[in-house]
Amino acid sequence: MTIIGVVRNPVKLESEEEVRAAILERLPDADVRVFDTTEDDPGRAMAEEAIDAGCALVFAAGGDGTVRAVAGVLAGTEVALGILPHGTGNLLARNLGVPLTGTSDAVAHALSAESRRIDVGTIEVTDGDAQGEHLFVVMAGLGLDARMLEETDEELKAKAGWLAYVKALGAAAAGTELVPVELSIDDEPRDRARIHTLMIGNCGTIQGGITLLPDAVPDDGLLDLLLISADGVVDWFETVRTVVWDNGLRRLLGGETRSTDVVRHASARRVDVELGRPQPFQIDGEERGQVRSFTAGIRPGALLVRA
Repeated sequence: MTIIGVVRNPVKLESEEEVRAAILERLPDADVRVFDTTEDDPGRAMAEEAIDAGCALVFAAGGDGTVRAVAGVLAGTEVALGILPHGTGNLLARNLGVPLTGTSDAVAHALSAESRRIDVGTIEVTDGDAQGEHLFVVMAGLGLDARMLEETDEELKAKAGWLAYVKALGAAAAGTELVPVELSIDDEPRDRARIHTLMIGNCGTIQGGITLLPDAVPDDGLLDLLLISADGVVDWFETVRTVVWDNGLRRLLGGETRSTDVVRHASARRVDVELGRPQPFQIDGEERGQVRSFTAGIRPGALLVRA
């Protein structure tokens, strides 16, 4: 008998029976075990329980926080991750092509897909809040994107979804200043710059179909970087043009991207970062406080997914 686990955020997905019915419709003999997350634990202990119960496939049913928590436990095991996207961003689901049209479609997708391995990123915070190692499956960032999360109105987010981030972007841009940074990529000498935003990702697409990291591939064993050094209105227009046009629409239309001094891309297996002053940072869309220095790395093929 196949044992399938579901780590469910009951705030995001109220109906446990909806999940059971969707799975049993396709696997009538499956033993479905549901583990509910709590305010204190977004899914780690529940994913461990699912592994101990002998589950071969564990669904993360909720938002990006639930997916990241479950993925962090499953990484390095032979237990596959399935995604039932019920959050605002649903970032990993978007990047892996998981349907966003409901539980039934997402379950059908996972049960019919071949298992594949994707990379997992790591952030080792050496100076700042939440010191220690953190895993991410999509991207981590500091500066503008983290301030945007701080500025996001949770009530508006509940009503308008990802559009709430657009409103927050203006306030975040106005309050973000250029910050000195020393950056070392792999074994190369340290480089100095002044930046608004640094994003490090394993996947490149966010809400609204915007591609921040156009060369990011979830199973290539590399991290992709985005540095933004916009200073003034002209630079911000250039940033928007590059991110929205060059990285997105221009590529869809077959055009070539152009790098600028305002927006820079790179790829690496390891990135060491030391900031001139602490900055807010986020991991897979979750605020993690302030950071001054950290090391980002990659675990190639660490996570088995059904997508």
